[in-house]
Amino acid sequence: MRLDRLSDEGTRVELEVLEDGLLELRCVPPVGIGKHGKLVCGRDGNVLWDPLGFVDESAVQAVVAHGDVIAIVASHPHVFGTQVQWSRLLGGPTVYVNAADAAWVMRPDPAIQPWSGTLDLTPSLTVVQVGGHFPGSGVACWRDGASGRGVLLAGDTISPNPDGRTVGFLRSYPNRIPLSANVVNRMAATLSTLDFDRIYGLFSNVIESDARRSVQHSAARYCAWVSGQYDHLT
Repeated sequence: MRLDRLSDEGTRVELEVLEDGLLELRCVPPVGIGKHGKLVCGRDGNVLWDPLGFVDESAVQAVVAHGDVIAIVASHPHVFGTQVQWSRLLGGPTVYVNAADAAWVMRPDPAIQPWSGTLDLTPSLTVVQVGGHFPGSGVACWRDGASGRGVLLAGDTISPNPDGRTVGFLRSYPNRIPLSANVVNRMAATLSTLDFDRIYGLFSNVIESDARRSVQHSAARYCAWVSGQYDHLT
């Protein structure tokens, strides 16, 4: 649906403070699957993570009220939709797209810059390619978050479960297509190199504390099940 039509129908963006230096962006009413964006604020500039599928001048004014946005980055291609429009309305910050997922960009633009591996956006915020959901799927590790214990912005790369204690791993969420044990072990190994205590997912799904241990526990449990170790229980 066109952005101007959504605006005419009363769609708006609301911001909520999740913790010091981190805000959540939500469309009201929800657009698409109702995903949420994040704005990480810091002395060296702000980063828009997983930009919403709707943007207008009011949304931009609400975002810039918290400081200049120096970069826009999406965790995976399902969040690419309006990234270029966000950049244009915000004055042209770089839109970072993982090189492995560049074929999913439907609106090429000079603002887009490829990255792979790791991407240091500020002294306290690093984006890391984890793969799995998409080859270029990433997470953002914000070291200043959770009072210095670290926050992981996971998008759909991994997804905090409703129990608030474990995470899930899927190739396709709507079709419930799993990943192999080899891929999840590889993802877990990459995530084990990051320091974080809290995880925020693509919606309102959160693991408040001890999230790094939760990820490793969840990966081990997942791999045991898909490898057949618990077939005798089924």
